[in-house]
Amino acid sequence: MGGEFDVGPSANSGDRMSIRVTSLPDAEPAQRHVAIGTFDGVHVGHRAVIEGADTVLTFEPHPLRILHPEAAPKLIMPFEIKRDVIDGLDVRELVVIPFDRDFSEIEAEEFCSRILVETLGAERVSVGENFRFGKRAKGDPAMLAAHDEFDTRVVPLVEVDGETVSSSRIRALVAAGEVAAAGRCLGAPFLYEGEVVEGDRRGGSALGFPTANLVPDDSLVVPGHGVYAGFANGTPAAINVGVRPMFESGRGLLIESHLIDFDGDLYGRQLRVAFIERLRGERRFPTVEDLISQMHRDVEEARELCASFTART
Repeated sequence: MGGEFDVGPSANSGDRMSIRVTSLPDAEPAQRHVAIGTFDGVHVGHRAVIEGADTVLTFEPHPLRILHPEAAPKLIMPFEIKRDVIDGLDVRELVVIPFDRDFSEIEAEEFCSRILVETLGAERVSVGENFRFGKRAKGDPAMLAAHDEFDTRVVPLVEVDGETVSSSRIRALVAAGEVAAAGRCLGAPFLYEGEVVEGDRRGGSALGFPTANLVPDDSLVVPGHGVYAGFANGTPAAINVGVRPMFESGRGLLIESHLIDFDGDLYGRQLRVAFIERLRGERRFPTVEDLISQMHRDVEEARELCASFTART
């Protein structure tokens, strides 16, 4: 996991990015090695496709949100995180296809000749072996390989822990709380980012553990209820995902991060949370004192896990 991933502050500010982000209509022909895919999660299989490419061609929004919204999956990461992760893979340019109904009607052969050759000037194209494209998904790696205007590199599926890595597998792992296994498939910890909102302030005043709270976005996958070790804007953190069963707050699901040894005001700021390991499930304790004792143990375990993670990377 080392070298490719930063558990540090949110990388939303463009001044730290080296990658150029271009909408397809604004792209200019150049000698390119283009990696193509939706790349939700930018997992280890995606990274194998992207390796050696100077340009990544992706789709925004996810094509299923346009073609079959009822079947569209919850995303592993929004575009901003996908952009930042790809930025860490030595890619020069991210070309974004504004995917809509009109684009979905483009025939596969036209995608090859007009978009890859004329618009982008691709000299080499990299795709995964299960990549499909064009109207009714009729285009496949064999069609790309039949074009002599560019070389085609077809990357086989990648296995982790004895199973093929896929975005759907990672979504299931995250939803089940298996963030360590998800991290092995992603090649980096699972990330979640949002704006810090006010909670009921019980964590700091009553329990002694102030938290930075995020309200989950329904369009994104969220780790299952439980307590996790991770990083929040680069700071070691104990993170609770759930509904706080000890208290009747009337609020729904929250991601609550206690930043260890941190003292500061985060309200209204973007917080990027990296989940590295699940500590336990969310549960109701007999007394508030029992809860506080467990939270002390959670924080110390999170501190040790974060230190070990940092040492490994």
